[in-house]
Amino acid sequence: MKRIDKFISECGLATRKETAQLAKRGQISVNGEVVKDSSKHIDPEHDSVTFMGNVIEYRKFTYVMLNKPKGYVSATEDSRFPPVTDLLPKELRKMELFPVGRLDKDTEGLMILTNDGKLAHALLSPKKHVSKVYYFVAKLPLPKEAVRAFEEGIVLADGYVCKSAKLVLEDTGDRGYITLTEGKYHQIKRMVASFSNKVVELSRVEFATIPLDRGLKLGEWRYLTDSEIALLKSRIG
Repeated sequence: MKRIDKFISECGLATRKETAQLAKRGQISVNGEVVKDSSKHIDPEHDSVTFMGNVIEYRKFTYVMLNKPKGYVSATEDSRFPPVTDLLPKELRKMELFPVGRLDKDTEGLMILTNDGKLAHALLSPKKHVSKVYYFVAKLPLPKEAVRAFEEGIVLADGYVCKSAKLVLEDTGDRGYITLTEGKYHQIKRMVASFSNKVVELSRVEFATIPLDRGLKLGEWRYLTDSEIALLKSRIG
């Protein structure tokens, strides 16, 4: 059971204060009956809630796309740096969303946050080979043979052999796109370092074939669309 005002705020339709005001104006009904007390409890899975003339489609889980800026850590709490969840409104933070995977503090770009633990776990499973695409800028141009080396599997300084990855270089050779199907600690930085080079800018532009919404400025977020959610689920079978 859940209070109506909490349910509506978690759906991102209005704050709890706004919901209370709208309820008093007769703008909310439950199972066809107008409810003016927004503190009334409902069962979201079985009760039909209409908000300002539209029936709310209940979803057990929430899925969000975030354009992560530098300076934030991929966590829900941290003692030293602000977590990415601080970029979400209070209503969403109460829903205990967490990032699917991680981006380094100095890395920007696409992050998916959800409270669907089962889906998140599956998307991060090495067995699923979920792709992630990054745009990078290096200090120096990479040699042309780096393309084949990435495809064959870069050997990191600690001896770990990376899975096959795709490297697409731009004409200048010092920037381009890298597609991974795994996510080791600082992996791209370490891969580029194997060529006595250094990554100076890094951003994730795609996750599980879902591209970053270019309309999102750094620090902004939006809900995933139904088709994007379906695409994520299709990636794990």
